[in-house]
Amino acid sequence: TVFEAARTLGGRARGVPLALPDGRKVMVDNGQHILIGAYTECLRLMRVVGMDPDAALLRLPLSLRYPDGSGLALPDLPPPLDAVVGILTARGWHWRDKLALLRTAHAWRGAGFRCDEHLTVAQLCQPLSPRLRDEFLEPLCVSALNTPIERASAQVFLRVLHDAMFSARGGSHMLLPRVDLSALLPDAAARWMANRGGRVLTGHRVTELVWQAPTWLVDSQAFDRVIIATSAPHAVQLLSRTAQSATPSIANGITTWCAGAELPHQSITTVFAQANDSGAPAIPSTPLLALRSNAAEPAQFVFHRDAITPTEQPTRLHAFVVSTSGGDAAALEAAVTAQAAHQLGLHVKPLLTLTEKRATFACTPGLNRPPGAIAPGLFACGDYVAGPYPATLEGAVRSGLQAADALR
Repeated sequence: TVFEAARTLGGRARGVPLALPDGRKVMVDNGQHILIGAYTECLRLMRVVGMDPDAALLRLPLSLRYPDGSGLALPDLPPPLDAVVGILTARGWHWRDKLALLRTAHAWRGAGFRCDEHLTVAQLCQPLSPRLRDEFLEPLCVSALNTPIERASAQVFLRVLHDAMFSARGGSHMLLPRVDLSALLPDAAARWMANRGGRVLTGHRVTELVWQAPTWLVDSQAFDRVIIATSAPHAVQLLSRTAQSATPSIANGITTWCAGAELPHQSITTVFAQANDSGAPAIPSTPLLALRSNAAEPAQFVFHRDAITPTEQPTRLHAFVVSTSGGDAAALEAAVTAQAAHQLGLHVKPLLTLTEKRATFACTPGLNRPPGAIAPGLFACGDYVAGPYPATLEGAVRSGLQAADALR
């Protein structure tokens, strides 16, 4: 039995309706997401529940190109050849920068992609030039760890880099959802469960979790095993009440777990904006572009929705992503509108701005994340639970699989 507080499945990865000025309605997401080819468990789970990743996802070689054409684009070759060729052919980089990055990547590989766990990505990449740090490592780190390089864990960054660019062919590919995120996995998973006798109860927020040996009472219903698959703050909120009436041994375990789940979080904002039907950008068909980001122009990426999911009548819809966002929606919309005009030559009108205030935890060096096991018969899963990945869909799926294995 799955208890889901919301009416829509997916949590922080769900579909959201958007009304266009002409009256059409399209489905977008509560935040523009991207997967990569190395997300093997995500892709496997999609197939298990009946989704075809090849049809539902637009697969492209990794590209961190800017509107002026500069930046890195990897060819579709086996690793590490794709990275070597991509670096050597990167546009706008001095040959010294290219050789320095190749030497550094070779050293990382020689060290088994391991480093001092207290290092930040900025410290790890100190030998590289400011341009490489600003135009390659910063956007790569923000997209992977959702944390700026000055604060991001170098060890987690290296793990993601290894799996994406130095493991299997296609691991670094970008996978852009052609369907909304609810349709991509949770809706299909709910159908899969229903066909096997499971229940998915939407609009049911669990308010009480009580240990009554040998079972757990979830809103007075008895269950042998319970997995809390919420965000960390919601898990702590529920479990803090549980500890108040639990036996001392159970209460102590819950209290210890809750202390470890008090992680620093940060927000991500996505501004969905429609371009005027005149003054099209220089690269209208590019699904994804990196943007030069600063305090006045905050978006790091822009997604051209029509290039990802073509429609009979173009929507001219673009998604501007602002990681570690701050300020109110109106200020962000004004800044993104100015940024689109300056960097893309594109005049846009914001239609919908969505901010997830606790979109991710800050993936900082030496961060101790809570374990999956909380108490006898009680487990947690989520992208914040201890594991090798940052706050990503892959991290969440792997955590869920680990919790499911613990039930056996």
